[in-house]
Amino acid sequence: MTPRGSDEGFSLIEVVIVVMLMGIVIVAVMSAVITSIATSAVTRSGARVETVVVNAADRVNRAPKSCDYSPYAQAAVQTEGWSASAAVVTQEYYTPAAVPTSAGTWTNGPTSSPACPAGALTDLLVQRVTIQINSPDGRVRRTIQVVKSDV
Repeated sequence: MTPRGSDEGFSLIEVVIVVMLMGIVIVAVMSAVITSIATSAVTRSGARVETVVVNAADRVNRAPKSCDYSPYAQAAVQTEGWSASAAVVTQEYYTPAAVPTSAGTWTNGPTSSPACPAGALTDLLVQRVTIQINSPDGRVRRTIQVVKSDV
């Protein structure tokens, strides 16, 4: 007979405890990895949306004076391979107050020409174009405003 304790091995309880501890560690590590991957995807999507919103603002800023700037923002979205509906454009024109010491108001024009009073370009027109870009997955949204003016 061999002396007690020289070649015993591990008990079932010790093995179960080790497996449980390893499982807890693996679950924690996997949770961190999954969170990191999800965060990376959102960050990547955010960077693409930022690029598109700046591109759209640049296109609107460089566009000739117009009563509708939607096509410029939609073109910026489509160059990324996204649907034109990812760009939401709100257009207004500035109506000065009757008294110079009072603030004027931003007004929407007619549906066909939202950035122009009575649907026509006028001299000294000040326009505000708000561009909102939504990522295709809907998780990221960015907005920028461009003011166009002859003044």
